[in-house]
Amino acid sequence: MSQGTAKLTDFKVLVFDVYGTLADWETGIYLGLKPMLSRYTESSSWSRKQALEAYTAVESDLQAKYPHLLYSDLLSKVHQVMEERLKAASGLPGETFTAESDSSSLADNSGASTSDQSAPTLLDDEHVQFGQSIKDWPIFPDSSAALHTLSKYYKLVVLSNVDRRSFAHTLAKLSEGPSTEFAPEAYLPPDSKDLWYPQHNSKSKSPFTLVLTAQDVQSYKPALRGFEIALDIIHQESALLNTPKHQVLWVAQSLFHDIEPAQPWASGQAYGHLIHGNSRLWGKWLKL
Repeated sequence: MSQGTAKLTDFKVLVFDVYGTLADWETGIYLGLKPMLSRYTESSSWSRKQALEAYTAVESDLQAKYPHLLYSDLLSKVHQVMEERLKAASGLPGETFTAESDSSSLADNSGASTSDQSAPTLLDDEHVQFGQSIKDWPIFPDSSAALHTLSKYYKLVVLSNVDRRSFAHTLAKLSEGPSTEFAPEAYLPPDSKDLWYPQHNSKSKSPFTLVLTAQDVQSYKPALRGFEIALDIIHQESALLNTPKHQVLWVAQSLFHDIEPAQPWASGQAYGHLIHGNSRLWGKWLKL
């Protein structure tokens, strides 16, 4: 099966990046940044594009340096770094915090929270609130219905740059759609480090068989570790049909985090194939 001739029906497992593909992380991030951006002359007139570019520059740097840091804590640090840079650029005094200057306050041990490590620097409430804002990020309006349709024909897997607790909120939205009457505990991750199979909870409507987060694989994409771990698990687990690599399809929107790092494998079939996906365009390829 070559990449040029592959059909959606050639695959058994679809692996989804979530934020940007199924959930509108750009809107979530931008809305979370706006109160801070409005305070500084340097950023008060920034466009959404400028704000997101400044954010991603800091985030990608921290993700590469601290692959074990919980995503909610990483977001808090991104917010802190951005504020210090904006203070400096606006001619205001600040702590001149950079991604390199305070590694002692960034936990780097098996995904533990910074608050559990007695970090010398306590984040301001606003930074913490930004880190916890993932629960408020919206999903695209057609994501839930599309996933439930796909789950009738394929095993669906998540591989996403997020932590378990934060993703539980997004999982509930993707599973329940517009419904507001459901049991939140149905979408919580297991307390142990066991693999997260959300469908094992009888109250869950999850379309996903398996959820893997950066916390689980101890790395952030575009690092290759997460891709490798996901493929190994998919091949080993009977719940995922012991699917070989060439029958795994990667569905993602981000060129930087997913499409570019996976492209060499996709062209060589070692990592299956790749769709540059967006839930709003799925109508064309849901005709199975």
